This record gives sequence, C-alpha cells and structure tokens, in this order.
Amino acid sequence: MTATPVLQCRGLGKRYSPAGVALLDDINLELHAGEYLAIMGESGVGKSTLLNLLAGLEQPSAGQVILDGTDLGALDDDTATLLRRRSVGFVFQAFHVLPYLSVGQNVALPLDLLGTPMPERGERTRAMLAAVGLETLGARMPRELSGGETQRIAIARALVHRPRLVLADEPTGNLDPRNAAQTLELLRSQVKAQAGAGILITHSRAAADTADRILVLDARGLHAFANG
Repeated sequence: MTATPVLQCRGLGKRYSPAGVALLDDINLELHAGEYLAIMGESGVGKSTLLNLLAGLEQPSAGQVILDGTDLGALDDDTATLLRRRSVGFVFQAFHVLPYLSVGQNVALPLDLLGTPMPERGERTRAMLAAVGLETLGARMPRELSGGETQRIAIARALVHRPRLVLADEPTGNLDPRNAAQTLELLRSQVKAQAGAGILITHSRAAADTADRILVLDARGLHAFANG
C-alpha cells in the first residue's frame, strides 16, 4: 500500500478580492516523506504566498491543502495552529530568533510550546545543537553569533520537534556564499536524517540544485524545471 503523502495540494488558488486577478491558480503538488523539493520563481510570482497556504497561515480561495491526511481548510483556527505547531518547521530569510532567549532556549521553543517534558526537552535540544555543530553555544545569546551561526540556530529550532514538513523561505538570502552553501547542505541533510519532507522556496538556481527535484512557479502555474 502506498504511504500517505506528507503534503498534497489539489487545485490550490489564491486571489485577494473576489474580482481580483488570481495570484495563484490550480496549483497541484504531492510530497512524500524523504523528499526535498525546491520551488523557484521570480519576485512577485507568489512563492511566499504559496508557502503560507501550504502551512495553513492563509486560507486558499480555491482548492485544498492536505497535511498528513488532514485537510487544513476543514480545521478551526486553534486546531490548525496545534497541527502546524506539531507537524511543520519554518526557516526564514530573516532568521527570526528571539534576542532575549539564549541559543538553547531558542532551539527548545517548539518543544516548550508542545509541552514536552523537561528531561526530553533538554536531551533533544542538546542533540539538535550537536547536529548543527553548535553544541558548545547553548548558553550564548543570539547577538553573540555570526549570521551563519544564527541561521543554523533557526534550522535547529525548525527541526527539534521532528516535524513532518519543513518549509524554508529564502533561508540563505542574508548570508555570504560560503555560509549559504553550508546552510543549504545542513538543511538538506537534517531533513533527510529525520525522514521528513522539505520545501525550499528560492529564486536561486544554485540553492535549488541542492534539492531532489525542482519546480518553477510562474504565470503558468507550478511546473517541472526544464534545464536548458
């Protein structure tokens, strides 16, 4: 029997007024555990909007988003928030670490929100810091870190609760080429190690090449990348 996809989109569309031009129209996508997908597109084509729809942060104008067999559109706000908190990890271009929490506290935050018992919380946080090469920095504050280190903290935080789906929105946009390459490899390897599924939103071909497959979002919709 075929495993249930981690994520399915069926006829997904988004417009911001009833009479407005559709920003996204008839988006169809299926993603299974172990897959790491890149979605490329120019600025303004709706990449971030698509990510918000996939996470249930925005409601579609048409179609469905199904996460681990659950139709996000059928959930009330509280239930959708709980599902997102448990099953989705986010990595952003701007890092979004909390400056008043230590490195370890930032990484542990998803576990705190899920009510994970303290011994397990500490063990998983330490393991995740070690996985991203920052095991000695748990007591430091974010202001003491470099940009590359800060993005590694964001990746650790996105993965510490072992989400089924990781969504990364231009995660290397604020990094130099060396740190960007390291961040992309770390993100891919950690998604694979946890047997989850990942989507990388990017405008960069070099970043997209780190994924298992590439799709392009443009005025025609979402379609396979054609090299050359």
